[in-house]
Amino acid sequence: MRKRASARPRRRWRRRLVAGLLIALCFVVAGAGGTLAYFFPAIVTAFQVTGHTIDRSKESAAPSESAHAAASVAPAPSPTSAAPGQPFTVLLLGSDNDEKFAPGQVLTQSMILCRINPATKQVVMLSLSRDMYVPLSTGGTDKIDKAYLYGGASAAVTTVENDFDVHVDHYAWIGLLGLVNLIDKVGGIDVVATNPVLDDFYPADISGTNPYDYERVAVLPGPQHMNGIQALEYVRSRHGDLRSDYGRSQRQQEVLLALRAKAKLLGLSDLPDIANAMANDFNTDMSISQVASLLPLASNITLGNVQQIILLPPYTEAAQVGSQDVLIANWNLILPLVHQYFPAQ
Repeated sequence: MRKRASARPRRRWRRRLVAGLLIALCFVVAGAGGTLAYFFPAIVTAFQVTGHTIDRSKESAAPSESAHAAASVAPAPSPTSAAPGQPFTVLLLGSDNDEKFAPGQVLTQSMILCRINPATKQVVMLSLSRDMYVPLSTGGTDKIDKAYLYGGASAAVTTVENDFDVHVDHYAWIGLLGLVNLIDKVGGIDVVATNPVLDDFYPADISGTNPYDYERVAVLPGPQHMNGIQALEYVRSRHGDLRSDYGRSQRQQEVLLALRAKAKLLGLSDLPDIANAMANDFNTDMSISQVASLLPLASNITLGNVQQIILLPPYTEAAQVGSQDVLIANWNLILPLVHQYFPAQ
């Protein structure tokens, strides 16, 4: 007697079937001969980078595990995830993933918690400094950027949920070259630089032959057009900013908003180049259909509806723990602020 297929493979193929129908619909809209061959690389990439899941079934993955494996081998998403059309929360993660690091064994240089309301077209962006000294879901207390190192996206998500008492519906992770290539593929971005950068110790890990070298970079204040490398220098530099890591958080939000503005100009024909640009440097738990549903929403959000929050003093305070420079969180102030914009778990 033939055994019935398990529920999980059926769900996987059902998700792929839905995604395939969505892609087929895009082909009809495109309406040109040879469209399948043109979009095939984007389709393959989409199946590879989307549809990961967030593992909330255990406290952590072991530090020795691959971070990407820990993020993708997991049970189905929590049933409490936001319903279509309802407000939802996304954790945006950005990592240095150059040659100094083993694949998947990276820190998160940026963590931005976003609350998106499709009905009102309003967005709240809360930057979480990489230096915040917090309890990790993997065990112990350390800088929040190490959660991803020890347990991948699942550990980063559950650490944020536990510490900030919020529910994260989705996450999206991008690496160094993914950001550089994405910005270059959209033709660069226009940024009004509010925090000038003069850094004599900027890592020369993607522009030179030695990933441990340093170079000098400078970004002047004021409006300017940035290519991918220039934008990366602006968001990544850790030296020479009088506002320290707070200034860096502000720069990261500025580039993200500038990229959103440029993305409004993209069309279906840009999909293959965008997908190829982000291959191997991007992953998310959102399905293809969920990502596609965000595209019209992104084009309708204006800057006036975006609220940016950075946890400046007195919400955090600089300190030293061992040999590490860290930021100590004032949870009595942070949690009431967070719960103004993000629902509790």
